[in-house]
Amino acid sequence: MDNLFTQLEQRIYTVSELTHSIKSLLEEAYPFVWVTGEISNFRVPTSGHFYFTLKDPEAQINSVMFRGQNRFLKFQPEDGMEVIAMGRITVFEPRGAYQIILEVMEPKGIGALQLAFEQLKEKLSNEGLFDEVHKRPLPVLPEKIGVVTSPTGAVIRDIINVARRRFDNMTILIAPVRVQGDGADGEIVNALELLNKRDDIDVIILARGGGSLEDLQPFNTEKVARAIYKSHIPIVSAVGHETDYTISDFVADLRAPTPSAAAELVVPRKADLLARTAEIADSLRITLLNKISGLREHIYHLAKRLSDPGKQIENMRLRVDDNLSRIVYSFSRDISKARDRRNLWHERFCQSIQRCLEYHRGILHAVAGKLDSLSPLSTLSRGYSIARSLPDYRVIKDVRSVSAGQRIEVIVARGKMICRVERKY
Repeated sequence: MDNLFTQLEQRIYTVSELTHSIKSLLEEAYPFVWVTGEISNFRVPTSGHFYFTLKDPEAQINSVMFRGQNRFLKFQPEDGMEVIAMGRITVFEPRGAYQIILEVMEPKGIGALQLAFEQLKEKLSNEGLFDEVHKRPLPVLPEKIGVVTSPTGAVIRDIINVARRRFDNMTILIAPVRVQGDGADGEIVNALELLNKRDDIDVIILARGGGSLEDLQPFNTEKVARAIYKSHIPIVSAVGHETDYTISDFVADLRAPTPSAAAELVVPRKADLLARTAEIADSLRITLLNKISGLREHIYHLAKRLSDPGKQIENMRLRVDDNLSRIVYSFSRDISKARDRRNLWHERFCQSIQRCLEYHRGILHAVAGKLDSLSPLSTLSRGYSIARSLPDYRVIKDVRSVSAGQRIEVIVARGKMICRVERKY
């Protein structure tokens, strides 16, 4: 017994030494390990770190995911969620408890982006952002349309082509943004806010082409959804293909299956409007004529009942004919004024474009003149030269940087010369 006690006394660990040794063994044996389990006791203190327990029916392990890593998660962890995670095993020495520090975590059985989509959709739906009561009608004939999309690619060309085909002088204002990648959602929010500050935009089209769920992610963010909800201008969401659905589709006032379809929904056919106007004009003219005809018939029957209606009836007939002529003339004049006004708007628009081009052309000429006056070639043309030392071709600013007999290059307005330094002073 004494011998055994003597052997044990050869190495007696302190608690800290033993715990540190165990920590070193665990970290060396499990530098990185994948683990799957169910989240429980999930909590987030003011530090922003995630603390929870991963468990299965027979065991559990304390887990932590620091703020630097959890900010990259595409979903919000919660109790009861099955996950797959990767991290390193360590020991929290003050408590002597082993734990796993996670670097990566994904939902089990469903993609992170899809889960984030469903979580955000449920949250915003519960807040009422999708309710029909908030949907605003589109204007029948917008004077100016704002388009938030990429300035390159087929989407903007399709929208412009469809709009021009349906209403050739429709005004379109493009707010260029990135439609995928980090920071794209911020650009979309800024563009929507910028258009809402204007007082000449009647409707906004938010558009991009099809893509994967990751490509469409900017349109599935909370900040874009709330920017759409805050807009006082009606917004049509045309994101992806007909089968793609994004959060922006649910919040917007109207969803279009494609960007081209959005242009068709927003821009009416000018020919249809003109035809409808002519149809209404004809209907109104016929209604007026029928009304007048009915009044004439009524007067005729009244005249038959009168003993001596002669002059009075003639006066009434003349008045009716005069009123009819005035009505027809007034109606024709209003139609002519409307046609002239439309032509005047078109002429003013073309003049405004021409003035804008002339203004920017003048600015370009002025800038070009300033650039030419600052050009080194302009300086050389006035008799100045540039000297550079050889062979390093450094511009000579101080005679102390060259020595007598050294070869130098001299650049003048028309050509170069190789010279030798004879004397410095």
